Amino acid sequence: MTTANSLHNCVVWCDIPVVDLDRATAFYAAVMNNAVKKESFGTWQFSVFQHAEGNGGCLVPNAKEVTATQGILVYLNVQGRIRDAVKKVEELGGAVLEPVHAIGPHGFRALIKDTEGNRIALHSQIDQ
Repeated sequence: MTTANSLHNCVVWCDIPVVDLDRATAFYAAVMNNAVKKESFGTWQFSVFQHAEGNGGCLVPNAKEVTATQGILVYLNVQGRIRDAVKKVEELGGAVLEPVHAIGPHGFRALIKDTEGNRIALHSQIDQ
């Protein structure tokens, strides 16, 4: 995380709980069209979203925290390719909970359930 992120953004990081780390890593890399790198610290394994100059997050094995119905909703950036990202969700075994729709002046979102059972929002300023 960069200093600019921690000084200027309300959300600086997110942990997304997963059941199967390898499956979730492949899912998010394809849906986000972004590198997701598997790492470890001691015996703990996790996968980190590429985020050199932006806010980041990671996938953490923790099946008991997975939920598709409640809790905090994380918006992931799929700028300029939201429809392609939603298509990949279904191809990779996720589910579309709410298709792409406008959210007023804030762009467009789709609500999905990832391969692990988490409810996630995909976001783009443009409907493409």
